[in-house]
Amino acid sequence: MITIKIGGVPEHFNLPWHLALEDGAFEKAGINLEWQDVPEGTGRMSKMLRSKEIDVACILTDGIVKDIIAGNESRILQVYVQSPLLWGVHIPGQLTVSKLSELNGATVAISRYGSGSHLMSYLLAKRHGWEPSAMKFELVNTLDGAVEALQENKAQVFLWERYMTQPIVDQGIFKRLETIATPWPSFVIAATTTAIKEKEEALAKMLYIINTYTADFKEIPCIDTTIAAHYDLQVGDVQQWLMRTNFSDDQLWSETVDIILGEFIHVGIIEKEVPLEDLIHNLPKIDEEEE
Repeated sequence: MITIKIGGVPEHFNLPWHLALEDGAFEKAGINLEWQDVPEGTGRMSKMLRSKEIDVACILTDGIVKDIIAGNESRILQVYVQSPLLWGVHIPGQLTVSKLSELNGATVAISRYGSGSHLMSYLLAKRHGWEPSAMKFELVNTLDGAVEALQENKAQVFLWERYMTQPIVDQGIFKRLETIATPWPSFVIAATTTAIKEKEEALAKMLYIINTYTADFKEIPCIDTTIAAHYDLQVGDVQQWLMRTNFSDDQLWSETVDIILGEFIHVGIIEKEVPLEDLIHNLPKIDEEEE
């Protein structure tokens, strides 16, 4: 039995992993998959990959691309969610502002530096013509931390996945002024180069298993009510999310990387492009007969 330690956000995107774990699918393949919820998100998972606290992360595409460029010795194994992530742009519910343009110079709450909430704030700045180098940030770690920061006026803007924040918007704690979608796939599966070297076959089996679960995920009877109950969401919101979400078993394309790097260079996050082969690793494919 080979142990693979994996981290991911405690959100609806990762329910297929939990269903596979409940079914004992990984154990049957000789894999002891140890899942760890990481509510702090991509920035924290990047650090965990660097320190080898985890072997694998189901992580935001832009965040891990940036961190690999910055020296994280990990590689992307495949895309996990091909569809863009829809970010909600939130302000305190009590703030009497109707347009985001009124908040130029506001402090932005972010879970971690290098997280999606951090990186996407630069794309938001580009959209509104703000100066990226002048942006101010408040480190909040988690969604709960963001609620506290906005309520206490430590920050005035917060970007987070649109559907996971809907209950907070419904309660009037947050006000959503707009949404912004990533111009690239939402999530990828990345692994440390050490894990790739030592556990390549097990990682390939892991991908085969999770891809079988994501392939049929949206066809599971009553999956909308299951997700709603599990993550405290409204069924109607879950149905919208299911319609716009597409899982994947494909590798990251060079065209996608070019878009990410182009955006990063434009807002000053990175200074130069890197070749695709420095970011990805193609595992051997497991076919059904082998499995």
